[in-house]
Amino acid sequence: MQINTMTTSALAKGDNAQKAFGTVCLDAAGDKGDMKQSVLFERVSARLKAQVGPDVYASWFARLKLHSHSKSVVRLTVPTTFLKSWINNRYLDLITSLFQAEDAEILKVEILVRTATRNGTKAPGMDEQTSSVEPASVAQIRRPAAQSAGQVVAHAVSAVAASRPSFGSPLFGSPLDTRYTFDTYVEGSSNRISLAAAKTIAEAGPGAVRFNPLFVHSSVGLGKTHLLQAIANAAVQNPRGLRVVYLTAEYFMWRFATAIRDNDALTLKDSLRNIDLLIIDDMQFLQGKMIQHEFCHLLNMLLDSAKQVVVAADRAPWELESLDPRVRSRLQGGVAIEVEAPDYEMRLEILKRRLDVARIDDPSLDIPQDLLQHVARSVTASGRELEGAFNQLVFRRSFEPNLTVERVDELLAHLVGSGEPRRVRIEDIQRVVARHYNVSRQELVSNRRTRVIVKPRQIAMYLAKTLTPRSFPEIGRRFGGRDHTTVLHAVRKIEELISGDTKLSHEIELLKRLINE
Repeated sequence: MQINTMTTSALAKGDNAQKAFGTVCLDAAGDKGDMKQSVLFERVSARLKAQVGPDVYASWFARLKLHSHSKSVVRLTVPTTFLKSWINNRYLDLITSLFQAEDAEILKVEILVRTATRNGTKAPGMDEQTSSVEPASVAQIRRPAAQSAGQVVAHAVSAVAASRPSFGSPLFGSPLDTRYTFDTYVEGSSNRISLAAAKTIAEAGPGAVRFNPLFVHSSVGLGKTHLLQAIANAAVQNPRGLRVVYLTAEYFMWRFATAIRDNDALTLKDSLRNIDLLIIDDMQFLQGKMIQHEFCHLLNMLLDSAKQVVVAADRAPWELESLDPRVRSRLQGGVAIEVEAPDYEMRLEILKRRLDVARIDDPSLDIPQDLLQHVARSVTASGRELEGAFNQLVFRRSFEPNLTVERVDELLAHLVGSGEPRRVRIEDIQRVVARHYNVSRQELVSNRRTRVIVKPRQIAMYLAKTLTPRSFPEIGRRFGGRDHTTVLHAVRKIEELISGDTKLSHEIELLKRLINE
């Protein structure tokens, strides 16, 4: 009825007919697009409810709302940061798969947090759908549908920066887990240095660059992600107003690939130029020549502008052979800190803290001290395996209240490592040799040629060749990019010395035992 009335009126007014009709058509097209998005969201909601059940759906998804739907990204909103974190950690993959089942062009689903408008009041005529939205993973601004990824991020950075000092989340990037803070991070001899460096960076103000770039590395499950997210969580609460971006390497690749596809990488890089702190996790997964080239430019820009960069990986920067040499060189120019496996006291403290947290939900939960001590002595590989062991205990205690040490050994046999011998890594050899001869790993791979460095370096190369399947060229790369002939010379030199030096032979055997422990 409205279309007929407006069209008839426009015809009566002659030249205004086409304009009026065009306006109506645009409005109708917009309504049709909104309706299509709403139908898509309703279908996914129905499928989600069928998957998780009505009770779980009512608890966690009843307040989930559609915020926007571009060609490849769907953004949903929830009212609290806790709800966002819970869905991101437990249900994001399921929700993404359900949207992709409905529309194959959807590549990503993001959860945002709805916030009240300033001063807690709404503008006249504004309903809940148009309330401001705080970014949970990527800041979202109302924009034309054809806007590129780089422009989205650029607008996100400028919009959030303009709203300071409302702290609480990074400008954009991968979602943060609110549980990962400095307060929940267990300190021990294996991570004390990295924790001190992390706190210094989080508490510094804009332009107060320390240890740049800071490179944290360790084997899996030793707390790198917890430490990096603790930096981000503390930095965004910093009253000095730090502009923080936390990214995983995977998210960075996706964001830059989208910008490159849209010929808009320059806008994305310009938007990152104004941040104070960039945190990148899982650097070992950064792949692709073009992506690494773009990251190299970004890294150079930030470091040259005295912006703080923090990076984490599962190995030292000089061992990331898949990285562009220029990126590796830049990362080596800062401070590299290794987080080692927790000792007994630290493992026991982790278990005690987990028990305290579990008792909040179940005050009746009780695990005897001797069982915690036994688990701390038995499960030594990583904090993640320790977490798995604790979860096993809690689960079993629910229907086996009288657990014995022998029964715990049976349950945790797969975590104790009674099967195949542990694979020796070159970084393990370097760490043990460096500690034995009272030098640093950095010195072992450096260009220093003093006697106190050369002998431990040659011994480490010899052990790397005898205890690992690595080739001479690969061992050379792990020792600061040395030529394979240098490694060959070191191996032959140590073999020659061992044959005539009983003391050195005993030292080598001791080092082998230490490495294999």
